[in-house]
Parts: sequence; structure tokens; C-alpha cells
Amino acid sequence: ITQDFSVYVFFQHKDAYQVILDGVKGGAKEKRLAAQFIPKFFKHFPELADSAINAQLDLCEDEDVSIRRQAIKELPQFATGDNLPRVADILTQLLQSDDSAEFNLVNNALLSIFKMDAKGTLGGLFSQILQGEDIVRERAIKFLSTKLKTLPEEVMTKEVEEFILTESKKVLEDVTGEEFVLFMKILSGLKSLQTVSGRQQLVELVAEQADLEQTFNPSDTDCVDRLLQCTRQAVPLFSKNVHSTKFVTYFCEHVLPNLSSLTTLVEGLDIQLEVLKLLAEMSSFCGDMEKLESNLKKLFDKLLEYMPLPPEEAENGENAGNEEPKLQFSYVECLLYSFHQLGRKLPDFLTAKLNAEKLKDFKIRLQYFARGLQVYIRQLRLALQGKTGEALKTEENKIKVVALKITNNINVLIKDLFHIPPSYKSTVTLSWKPVQKADASQKRASEDTTSSSPPKKASAGPKRDARQIYNPPSGKYSSNLGSFSYEQRGGFRGGRGRGWGGRGNRSRGRIY
Repeated sequence: ITQDFSVYVFFQHKDAYQVILDGVKGGAKEKRLAAQFIPKFFKHFPELADSAINAQLDLCEDEDVSIRRQAIKELPQFATGDNLPRVADILTQLLQSDDSAEFNLVNNALLSIFKMDAKGTLGGLFSQILQGEDIVRERAIKFLSTKLKTLPEEVMTKEVEEFILTESKKVLEDVTGEEFVLFMKILSGLKSLQTVSGRQQLVELVAEQADLEQTFNPSDTDCVDRLLQCTRQAVPLFSKNVHSTKFVTYFCEHVLPNLSSLTTLVEGLDIQLEVLKLLAEMSSFCGDMEKLESNLKKLFDKLLEYMPLPPEEAENGENAGNEEPKLQFSYVECLLYSFHQLGRKLPDFLTAKLNAEKLKDFKIRLQYFARGLQVYIRQLRLALQGKTGEALKTEENKIKVVALKITNNINVLIKDLFHIPPSYKSTVTLSWKPVQKADASQKRASEDTTSSSPPKKASAGPKRDARQIYNPPSGKYSSNLGSFSYEQRGGFRGGRGRGWGGRGNRSRGRIY
């Protein structure tokens, strides 16, 4: 009966519907009526479907903003059957609107058809991401990164998430740094990728994007920024079951030897400290490493560069005129922590792999550093004594609080290495990381979360010793400690491409 009725309506009212379609060429009143009635009777005239959709699109581009808004609002009514991907494609292109009300209508329309057919809607979005104009591509990616997480589970099925992963891999073949970050946000939010195997997939995606097989060029800012950006995305994914070995190996073999040569376009970024922080965070989750002794040696050699020998004394016991070296606490915290983590895998490195002279040299450096450290810790504690609440929120005191965390961490790690034989049992929380309580609810035994490190007990502060006051070398630590984040800081040069360069020419203009 319904089919017969549709046939009846078509033959009886086809001409009337055509008049409505022609209304898009009329005045403002005719256009407003057309914007309402074209979608309302659309389903009754399947043979006029293309004409109806094109007429509605003309209204979506009208000069009168009220007509455009009305036409856009009604677009989801055309999203039936095979027309849905096309409507999704059209709506995605309309995301380029600069009118806020219009832009919100497009967002709402996309969300409404998402609930009708998620895969069909995604097909339209990804079509524009891969082939659309830059502004459309950019806004379509941002739509996915902000709206997918708001959709209910009955919409975001396993099949839909697999489709998102498949299409995202195509896009990731050719992205900018900012786009890469957004896609990692999208993918890491998918329920199906919250498992160990899911996170492992994401790590492999990041490793491929980082291109860890290439020769590292420390003077190429694109190469350096890309490696750091990818590593920042990988760090939160690592755990006791998802290892960082490939990244740690690359950092030890290629980045550490070139640390002083690293360059970046990001203004105000201490690129060397950034690298060392990333290495420290990854070192906790490094698995079995093929060239462990060799890489531990590279790490040890780099650590020595930042742990100076004490200055020579003249016969009267005073400094022989050599300038006292500066202790770079931030660098040493990172290097010492990384060495401590990897050293657990080869605990006889200091005793069996180094000759007696080198071990003696290292202990002298440790002792010199530790003596200065003790006095510096006292100075910091004295400066912060009695300060609470607002007083601790001043910029100066914030720096002192972080400095105290750094020096306490170094102190704990040095004490471990002074044991005979050296010990690797102590645990510390890196100074820029929030201290986590060892609460059962935070443990990752189930491996269902994406926290970057397991809960650790905060290290107890060192006891005040009774040694004579020692005039320490001037302490040096970064004033922007604690500002470390995984987000991109500064853009990547150029457009898109495998080298995060140009993506090539794509079509322009309306392609509805």
C-alpha cells in the first residue's frame, strides 16, 4: 500500500514538487519555503533525488544567512540509504563556514546522521580529510577529535572503531605534526585500543611515523621535531607490558651521542633537557635490549659529562684558580634516573664492565656532586621553611619546590650507587611527574588504562648529615621545570608529507 501510495504521489504531485525545487531561483520568501518543503517531501520523489539535493545545496550557499541556516538544518532529512555518505560529505565541506551559528548547525547535523549510520558518516568525513581543501581537512579532523568521545557505545561499535583505525592509517601516511597529535588523541580514545594489544598497535603506529630506521640528523629541525613529537605521543602508551625498547635504543644509539648538536625552531625550548626527560620516562618500561652493555656505556659516558670532577686545590687548601663547575641538576636527574633504570638489567656494569680506574673516577665525581647537593638541599629547605598556601605559589618558590624534588631524587639515586656493590632498588618519582599514591584503584594489573607510569612511592628526603659545611658549586636548574607536556610546542616546517612536508596538490572548489 505504501509503495502504491508513493507511486500515486509521484505521478499526481511531481509537477508541484518541481515547482518547489524551482523556488530556489525565486526571491527570499520562495527560497525559505523551498528550504523547508524540499526535504519534507523528498522521500516521495526518489527520481528527483539528485535535483532535490542539488537544489538544497544551492540554498546552503545562498547570500542570505537565514536561508543558509534553514537549508543546513534540514540536510539530515536527505540522509537516507545511499544518500547518507553524500550528505556526510556535503556537511563536512560546510564545516569551513566562518559563521558560528551556521558552524554549530553543521556540527549538530553531522552528529544526528552519525546516529543513523556511523560508518557512512565517517566515510564522508574521511573522504574530505583525504581529498578536501586544507580548511575542510583541518576542521574535519578537529570534529573527530572532539565529537567522537561524546558518542554513546551503541554508536561507537567495535566495527565502527575498526573502520576509524583503518581510515586513520591512510591519513597518517601524510600528515603534519599537529594533525598527527590530533589523530593520536582520536585513536587512543577508542575503547578497542585501551587493551595491551591495542596500545601496542598504537606504539607501532608512532614508531612507523617516527621512522626509527632512518639516519638521525641532529641539525635537521624537521627530523628532530618529528622524533620528539612522536616520542611524546608514545610515552603515555608505555607500560610493563608495552615496552619502550625500540625508542630507548634509538635515543641511546643516535640521539645521546649528538645531544649537544640538536637544533629546534621552537623558541624557548631547552631541546637537550627535553630529550633527556623523554628518555628518563621511557627508561622505566624498557624491555630486553640487544646491545644493552653498549647503550648503557653511551648513557654512562653522557652522565659523566654532567658530573664534573672537583676543582684542584692549591697548597693553602683554596681553589687553585679554576672556575668552579656548575652542577646541572635537571640534566643529571634525567641521566642518573635513566642509568639507574637500565642498570638494573646489567647490575654488574659498574663493577665488572668498567676498569678500576674508571670506577674510581666515577665515585669521585659522585662524591663531589653529593657533597654540593647536601648543602644545596639544606639551603632550599631553609628557604621554603614555614611557607604554605599562597606563599608557595610565587614563581620563585615554585622553582625552589621543583629544585628540591630534583635534588632529593639525585640524592636517593647517588646513595644507591655508593652501595658495595651498587644497588638499583630505590624508586623515585621524576620531578616533573605528579606523585602517585600506591592505591589499588590506580594499579594497572588489568592494563585497561593509559597512564604513562605505575604508581610509585614518593622518596623520603635524605637525612641531614653532620659533615662540615662545604661551599658548593653554584647550582643550575631549569626555570621552566614542570612545564613539560606531551603536546606539540611549535609547528613543523612546511605543509604535510612523509617528512612532515608538503602533501601535494589537491582539488579545490565545490565537489558535492
